[in-house]
Amino acid sequence: MPDKKVIAVLGATGAQGGGLVRSILADNSSEFTVRALTRNVESDKAKALADIGAEVVAADIDDYESLKNAFAGAYGVFAVTNFWEHFSPEKETAQAGSIAKAAKEANVQHVIWSTLEDTRNWIPVEDESMPTLMGKYKVPHFDSKGEGDKHFTDLNLPVTLLLTSFYWENFIYLGMAPTKGEDGKLALSMPLGDKKLPGIAVEDIGKSAYEIFKRGNEFIGKKVGISGQHLTGQELADSFAKALGQDVVYNAVPFDVYRGLGFDGAEDIGNMFQFSHDFEDYFGSARSIDFSKSLNPSLQNFDNWLGQNKDKLSLE
Repeated sequence: MPDKKVIAVLGATGAQGGGLVRSILADNSSEFTVRALTRNVESDKAKALADIGAEVVAADIDDYESLKNAFAGAYGVFAVTNFWEHFSPEKETAQAGSIAKAAKEANVQHVIWSTLEDTRNWIPVEDESMPTLMGKYKVPHFDSKGEGDKHFTDLNLPVTLLLTSFYWENFIYLGMAPTKGEDGKLALSMPLGDKKLPGIAVEDIGKSAYEIFKRGNEFIGKKVGISGQHLTGQELADSFAKALGQDVVYNAVPFDVYRGLGFDGAEDIGNMFQFSHDFEDYFGSARSIDFSKSLNPSLQNFDNWLGQNKDKLSLE
């Protein structure tokens, strides 16, 4: 068998990158193999990837030389950054620049950049309908990725810009699941009003990215969006009620109240929800479920995902 093409995966021990690594390695007939990039090759997650057949290589997203070495000889790069590790939009945009430059230097033939909208193209900084954060951003963790797009396009890289959706895993890991009120009843509290929020299981992001790599030139130079299902807050609450076997009330929290909750990133996430609410038609249409299914026929809807993950929820 000829040598397989190497896909270098940033964030390989994280949500999106980990899903891509597992998708490639689960396909015994794949034309690709995986180079899983991580800062700590000795971590349990890194060792678990090595155990299933990944080549695990040390790479630091903040070290250009380390990226260049990690990309050497690779056919493709899956590029993802983690805003929540440092909360700095400037740092995230700079990381995008280093990834793009290193990919260009390595002559990579296909880059998938996991991105989001620069919301300032819809809501200018001077628009007071949404608070401006850090002096020049509306939704910092969106804007920094969207601003990073230009690093890939300006270098004329063979790039696919991949718009993702709200992770349903946030209900597990970020405390967004329904919680019990003083009356003992469960309530799902989210600032969605009556609008639909595109959401997805993180494993499906990896599966979709794998298909984009498999289809090669079809998606180079394009921006595509993926989602598992678009649901209102009430529909989410109804799904929780069905899965948990008890009533779940939907509490439509006002945006300003959510922004004032005080946890790290509350203002950013509050603005994110307001952006998806105020521009629902655009935000949903940019993340077509039919298109997502064409990439990934096993795409989960929320009920599927919840059935497999309800026991991981903390409902206190």
